[in-house]
Amino acid sequence: MGFTRTIEVIFKRFLPAPFTIAVLLTLTTLVLALLTTPAPAEGSHFLELLSYWERGIWNKDLLVFGYQMMLILVLGHILVLSAPMNRLIQGLTGLVSNTGQAVLLVSVSTLLVSFFNWGLGLIFGAIMARKVAEASTQRGFKINYPLVGAAGYCGLMIWHGGISGSAPLKVAESGHLQQIMAGISDTAVLAQLPDAIPGSATIFSWWNLLLFALLLILIPLVFYRLSKHAPHTEVHVRPYRLETTTQQAEGAAERLDASLWFGRAVGLLVLGTFLYQYGSQLLQLTLTPNMLNFFMLGMALLLHGSFNSFLAAVEEAIKGAAGILIQFPLYFGIMGIMAESGMVGQIADFFVSIANETTLPIFTFFSAGLVNIFVPSGGGQWAVQGPIVIESAMQLGVPLPKAVMALAYGDQITNMLQPFWALPLLGITKLKAKEILPYTLIIMLVGSAVFIAGLLLL
Repeated sequence: MGFTRTIEVIFKRFLPAPFTIAVLLTLTTLVLALLTTPAPAEGSHFLELLSYWERGIWNKDLLVFGYQMMLILVLGHILVLSAPMNRLIQGLTGLVSNTGQAVLLVSVSTLLVSFFNWGLGLIFGAIMARKVAEASTQRGFKINYPLVGAAGYCGLMIWHGGISGSAPLKVAESGHLQQIMAGISDTAVLAQLPDAIPGSATIFSWWNLLLFALLLILIPLVFYRLSKHAPHTEVHVRPYRLETTTQQAEGAAERLDASLWFGRAVGLLVLGTFLYQYGSQLLQLTLTPNMLNFFMLGMALLLHGSFNSFLAAVEEAIKGAAGILIQFPLYFGIMGIMAESGMVGQIADFFVSIANETTLPIFTFFSAGLVNIFVPSGGGQWAVQGPIVIESAMQLGVPLPKAVMALAYGDQITNMLQPFWALPLLGITKLKAKEILPYTLIIMLVGSAVFIAGLLLL
């Protein structure tokens, strides 16, 4: 574990806060654009770049995108905090009596839930790990708690290839490719862009589902193998509960807030509208962020029952979305500089010069993994790197669905190295990043081998 300890020390000493990283990336992009892109015939080049930056920050389409990603995280968290989900988790963890059983249960369930929704999977895995520790405390069996915590985080290595993946969801929206490539000057490229790439070609393609199935088998087996050699200790963890008000409702308005039938009726109304509005798209395996969020809103209202419970969960869940709210506009500003200054075309031309149809997806995978360490946000990364990937793929004849998923695979795999998204899990489990990092790095290597083989062979 010496290597992982070294990585942890490097991160702690030299990696600043994610917001600081976004600011530094913005300044770096400004300097690179100033040095590598042509200056205007009149006026200041630097001021022109600042104008591109400002327009990118307030790009209406991208601001909608940022809000969609916030809702995916928040609504997923709200669902996990509902009483039925809590009973399900407690029932599952009641079957556990040792570390081997715990990591199999936690990793399999977390992977399945995370494929549906990354926010739901992140919090579900965290609470599953916490409930295992609570069961260990109450029933007196020993476990390796950090290994169980790592199993609860493994869903973040498959999320971007799943139903809530930022890149495949956005390219399924009509006109999104044209929007994200709007700053590209090559009209021939723009003319060849499809209106959308359906989910049947990305998330629900046979090759993506095959890779997910392989990981669903391999990752739990690796965790189980590790459990045979990991040290086991006693843990002492208090029960984790959502605090809701128990005050007696006195007035009519307060009784309405606490009413179970009213909250569930509204939830059913939302779900009925969802089926009416999006039924045909579901049959075609087409999914968008709006569809996913609308469905989760209805389910959250239905499972919480009362508005009091729902709003208490909102208050708890919204804390985890602060990073998206404040950082995404900075990434949009970076995209504005890169697109309008011509940097996207320059970088795409570089990839085209060193890659071919076979190797471009591999280059995309590794570059996306590297970028994710500094931009720990799939949505923000798609905004910055998406235009480069699309233009490079079109110039080399790489199928766009494969190029999009290569970026998704690279972005998600280094979540096992970059602990930014582990912060909610660490807060719930009371574990430390250095405790789970040795185990997540091992499964990162396993996942990388699967994704690289898939990009080369499928």
